[in-house]
Amino acid sequence: MAKPTSHSWQRYIPSFSALFTVSALIRIGLILYSEWHDARSIVKYTDVDYRVFSDAARFLIQPNVEAGNVAFGPLTKRLGLHIGNPYIRETYRYTPLLVVFLLPNKLLHPSFGKYLFAACDLLNGVLIYRILATVILPWLNSRSLTPRPDTAEVSKDPKGASQNGSRLKLDAYAVFLAGSHLLNPLVFSISTRGSSESILCTLVLLTLYYALHRRWDMAAIMLGISTHWKIYPVIYGASCVASIASYTWREPQGPLNLWGLVCKKTIRFTILSATTFFVLGSLCYAIWGYPFLYEAFLYHARRLDHRHNFSPYFYLTYLRYPGNVASKSPTLPTYHHLLQSPLTSLIPQLSLAIGTGLVFGRRPMDLPFAWFVQTYTFVLFNRVCTSQYFLWYTLFIPLLAPRIQFSWLCCAVWVGTQALWLMEAYKLEFMGNDVYFGLWLRSLVYLAGHAWVLGSIMEGYATGVMQTPCR
Repeated sequence: MAKPTSHSWQRYIPSFSALFTVSALIRIGLILYSEWHDARSIVKYTDVDYRVFSDAARFLIQPNVEAGNVAFGPLTKRLGLHIGNPYIRETYRYTPLLVVFLLPNKLLHPSFGKYLFAACDLLNGVLIYRILATVILPWLNSRSLTPRPDTAEVSKDPKGASQNGSRLKLDAYAVFLAGSHLLNPLVFSISTRGSSESILCTLVLLTLYYALHRRWDMAAIMLGISTHWKIYPVIYGASCVASIASYTWREPQGPLNLWGLVCKKTIRFTILSATTFFVLGSLCYAIWGYPFLYEAFLYHARRLDHRHNFSPYFYLTYLRYPGNVASKSPTLPTYHHLLQSPLTSLIPQLSLAIGTGLVFGRRPMDLPFAWFVQTYTFVLFNRVCTSQYFLWYTLFIPLLAPRIQFSWLCCAVWVGTQALWLMEAYKLEFMGNDVYFGLWLRSLVYLAGHAWVLGSIMEGYATGVMQTPCR
């Protein structure tokens, strides 16, 4: 095997094991620092959500009938089980399975959950690396589409050396892209502060991993688990169904249409995924009853978040917020009521999220791009949009990087529109100024800017790859 030249970019890329070790040490160090910092400072490093998780875990293992802290689902009533109710903790609106995983917070160590979230962060990096190294980059290299930069370069050495060199370039590029996730300050700071988003990202990446390997039964099960954990991954079902159907559709029948989505394999996938979701939901309902159903799912249909919310819908929500003068006005136009309705906001959101899945998810190799676009549109048009939601689609960027080109202007607009909004939001949140209308105008700028960025990314996607037969 030929030695790399002095100007070869590969020699600056560490091995994945070295990258993984450094990433793990960073997270362990930050968790230890968080314990030291929180013990000495009024402003805590730990996110408030982590305290919510820990309190909910305490309520679960310390049931108290007199205080109303007891699960009263159908199964617990029938069997007389004495189990606590995590939903006694105000603002806990997650699956109770999260609390079950975090019981060691009370039984072993208060920072156990942070180590769990950090471990999922590391697992996400491993999954990204594996998907790139074993699926995406080899597939692109076999079609002579250079991922970037010169990963498909063929040297003048004998064939064996050339192939080995190409594999090394692909592996180095996969390590580099996985490192963009593992060493991302936003990613490791969120998990070490105690946010549970990394668990959801793990479930989503596992679903994608199995889908890219066409292990559709496992993908369906993981999709059902992901949707139980947080409802939005259900949109990925559309692209999975489109991908499965494309392999059973024959060219003489013409282009794939909606009727072509219905076949034995897609029905099997849908039933298996839905069964997983409903089994988990039924089990949780049997133990914790309606509080689980409401807090984990129904609550999100009527959220009235008019603070910390990028969405333009926040202003109409503010006008109708209980206690607001405008909410008591009997002369409020009818269109205000219609626009404020959650059902109205779902129309553009789900139409775009599901529609783009059906269009772009025709083949497994296009699923990372399809899921990115679906998640991006879902977040952009959601009634509630916070910075945390951006992690849902930036997760896929390392998987898209080899197949997409976009200018730095996209990054500038993406960041700039958020900064413009945050400058006005600061006046509301910290100075108490009445800037709701001005903030709403900036929300419109945010919406337009992020929509333009998505359009640019879609144009930059390698359309030649999408048109290449992949059967």
